[in-house]
Amino acid sequence: MKKVVKTRNYKFIAIIKPAEEGGYYAYSPLLLGCATQGETYAETVVNIEDAIKGVVEAMIENGDPLPVEAVGENYILDIPVKLPQAARFC
Repeated sequence: MKKVVKTRNYKFIAIIKPAEEGGYYAYSPLLLGCATQGETYAETVVNIEDAIKGVVEAMIENGDPLPVEAVGENYILDIPVKLPQAARFC
């Protein structure tokens, strides 16, 4: 029998900026060390989505609390991530 895990949507902020050497870089200010880059804007969006999901999954597996959602006026993207309802927030 399949185990059912209840989830909820949660948004993480991602900031994408042009890189001096060309292409783009992106980071999520709420997730320490969550950063990536890409040759195009679209590639960078996909990369930061993957990076955020990976960091969040690792935090949940380790039992680390997730940061409380905060939206500043300079954000570029809200990255939705489905989280188990049992996920802890700091």
